[in-house]
Amino acid sequence: MYMPPQFNAKDPAVALELMRAHPFASLISTDDDGLPYVTHLPLVAEQRTGEGGGLVLWGHCAKPNPHWCYLQARPRAVATFLGPHAYLSPQVYPDLARVPTWNYLAVHCTVEARLVEDAPAKDALLKRLIGEHEPAYAQQWRDLGEEFQLKMLAGIVGFELRVTALQCKIKLNQHRRESHAAMHERYAAGSGDERALSVWMERLGLTGAEAPAKGAA
Repeated sequence: MYMPPQFNAKDPAVALELMRAHPFASLISTDDDGLPYVTHLPLVAEQRTGEGGGLVLWGHCAKPNPHWCYLQARPRAVATFLGPHAYLSPQVYPDLARVPTWNYLAVHCTVEARLVEDAPAKDALLKRLIGEHEPAYAQQWRDLGEEFQLKMLAGIVGFELRVTALQCKIKLNQHRRESHAAMHERYAAGSGDERALSVWMERLGLTGAEAPAKGAA
């Protein structure tokens, strides 16, 4: 994605936090006609350590969805995660020669896909996802019985997405310090996404308490 240097968040821990807080992703690859094919789905991010470590995304799609066939034929794909985002009014600036913009947090992962197709492996994948989203459901899943479980497992295809490249963009008007105090005040009193952006501004020290750069405009 387009990445001005002031918005480039290079700490992988920040990207991992965003992916875990906003797991509903867009998985993008190419179909048999060479066009982008997109599936919107939850993905669980796992940071492996030690030998063979790295960032891995886990997920699955319905078997009738041809996306798994495209991943099988062309394993290289992109997964994107969108964090909080909101409009920014030019009224936050002390001068009038400004225009509106949109602030947002996003992560893009280039991945190599490996399908998870046999029943025991898919069951392990589902238990991983259950443990992430609703641990209490694990007992209900076990109580459904093997016949029902196998029927459900036959209806999905799982995949492991090994992250080979990562971009994390945090666009919070970092280069316009004169706007930070008013921007933070507006966001802190706004919608859920706006309040989330205000928290990120606090985390990054962009609340207006920082001294403006000399000659900043």
